[in-house]
Amino acid sequence: MTTDGRPDRRSPIDMTAEEFREAGHRLVDAIAEFYASLPNRRVSPGEPARALRESLRARELPDEGRAAAELLAETAPWLFEHSLHNGHPRFFGYITSSAAPVGALADLLAAAVNANVGLWDLSPAASEIEAQTVRWLAELVGFGGDCGGLMVSGGNMANFLAFVAARRAKTPWNVREAGLGGGQRRLLAYGSRETHTWIQKAADVTGLGTDAIRWIPTDAAQRLDVAALREQVERDRAAGFLPFIVVGTAGNVSTGAVDPLPAIRSVASEQGLWFHVDGAYGAPAAALPDAPEDLRGIALADSVALDPHKWLYAPIEAACVLVRDRKHLLDAFSYRPPYYHLAHGTGGDDEPGNDYYELGLQNTRGFRALKVWLGLRQIGREGLRRSIAKDIELAESLFRHAERHDELEACTRSLSIATFRYVPAALRRRLGELPVEVYLNDLNEALLPRLKASGELYVSNAVLGGRYVLRACIVNFRTSAADVASVPDIVARHGRVLDRDMRPPELAG
Repeated sequence: MTTDGRPDRRSPIDMTAEEFREAGHRLVDAIAEFYASLPNRRVSPGEPARALRESLRARELPDEGRAAAELLAETAPWLFEHSLHNGHPRFFGYITSSAAPVGALADLLAAAVNANVGLWDLSPAASEIEAQTVRWLAELVGFGGDCGGLMVSGGNMANFLAFVAARRAKTPWNVREAGLGGGQRRLLAYGSRETHTWIQKAADVTGLGTDAIRWIPTDAAQRLDVAALREQVERDRAAGFLPFIVVGTAGNVSTGAVDPLPAIRSVASEQGLWFHVDGAYGAPAAALPDAPEDLRGIALADSVALDPHKWLYAPIEAACVLVRDRKHLLDAFSYRPPYYHLAHGTGGDDEPGNDYYELGLQNTRGFRALKVWLGLRQIGREGLRRSIAKDIELAESLFRHAERHDELEACTRSLSIATFRYVPAALRRRLGELPVEVYLNDLNEALLPRLKASGELYVSNAVLGGRYVLRACIVNFRTSAADVASVPDIVARHGRVLDRDMRPPELAG
């Protein structure tokens, strides 16, 4: 401070309380108007990358700065105009939910506090909120609150941490010190052919190699074949390999299929395998009173991955890994360098808090839990159940609309995912013929980018038994029955135009 009591330094990046208040109020007003305008906006801007790059005003890093309020007033409308809006009521693409507005405010608050949730000493309040959030999530999906876990960036990372914990727990030598070369038996992982690609990344990065994954076939509903799993594990053991983990999926990406989790648990127990459930998408549906028994099998897992930014309406990034016994995370990740030996999370009493750097890969960690914690408190358990059930109901409604439409073929429906494809009316009687099926694949593949570019609707795709289909996943609290009812006519209108241009002469008629 100077002799007259004023700060002796004023950084150009700082803002006075009044400047912050004025800029913040204007930004919140702009965001509120954006939320209100979402149903009337295009879902996606549908513009090429080059045009988007050219619209950026800041081409090079400026030598001199500008007022924060000016920059925010310029940037907010640009983002609103040029972004894909996963909060739009007709965004049914990837499994990214519409984000609760309280989450946006929570991220602002978290950034203002700027806690480093790696050490308890650096983030006492944030660490305790994260611990409570993890417990609530575990209880919500039926896993039980007496477990270990932490918030991470997304499903890939949540699954990856569980994979590493399993590798440490099931390897009979100290793999952290000796590596994979410390033993004579090759580790093997098991999952269905529908398992998300995170398992390939995990096998790759942990040194197992993707050849260590045993891909187990699925039934007609894309569910892991448990008999085939048991047979494969037994063959591998007889051949001298070391099976260590089996992955069950609670809501796969393509169709929302849920593996027979209790039956997989039985095989895992028989064979001494770690049982991990990838519930990144589907785990929250286990909270429903009428959840199927297979989904409730999450409670039997050794570890679970779930993503609040998928079906708990949290802003990105927000995922969580749960492990039955917290010590498995410590065994897999804890190192205690001298520069981290502070009060070690005691908080001044005999019960230590979490030093989260010991439970995962990150040392410096953001305050991800706040937006999930506030979101859960705002909506409550019953509110979540009603919202999740509504999403499932709307997916079922979309499937029925597709069934009744003359130019759509309804394909699958599980959890809140419905799949369908466009079939010109003149070709419906020829379904199954090879030339027709090849053409329908080409037609629907060409239709997908056209739908996205239209701005009316955003869906994605799946490939089911060689058929290219359109896929709608509803994890969106803004979606209404009217939005769902509009989908078949939008798809058919664009499909007709493409069909006129694409259909080969031999299929004319």
